[in-house]
Amino acid sequence: MLSRTALGVFRLNGQFLAISEELAKPAGLTAAWWQVLGAVLREPLPVAGIARSMGITRQSVQRIADLLVAKGLAEYAPNPAHRRAKLLRPTEEGRGAVDRIGPGHAALAARLTAELGDAAFAETVRALERLATALDALESAAPSATSSATSSAAVPAPAPE
Repeated sequence: MLSRTALGVFRLNGQFLAISEELAKPAGLTAAWWQVLGAVLREPLPVAGIARSMGITRQSVQRIADLLVAKGLAEYAPNPAHRRAKLLRPTEEGRGAVDRIGPGHAALAARLTAELGDAAFAETVRALERLATALDALESAAPSATSSATSSAAVPAPAPE
């Protein structure tokens, strides 16, 4: 079951990345830029906080954040909780770019809801959230055990037939 789940999630990740690239392109963004901007729309966050919430490395978020700042889509602000870890926040131009994605995103959401049905779509969301919560719990309970399990999940064993 773990292998089938991992393979399914890897496939979904690829599908979501491809769709996100298509949705973001007309707004002048990439999927990664959209993801980082989306993380700070509600409130400014330090790069490490964005990385934690997205489950990716701080270095990759830092690279994207610096690009967003250079393009005028985001800016760094002082962080009252930490002098050196600045907060990233979107500029009006960055918010506008994300807003331009909204109609395509809404259209895709409507098509996906029509394909799955409201109840099945909601259950899918709940199942994915439960899976993420369970993996978080495993990692916090025994970091060394899950890190070796996580690395073996990168190349899942074949699913039993």
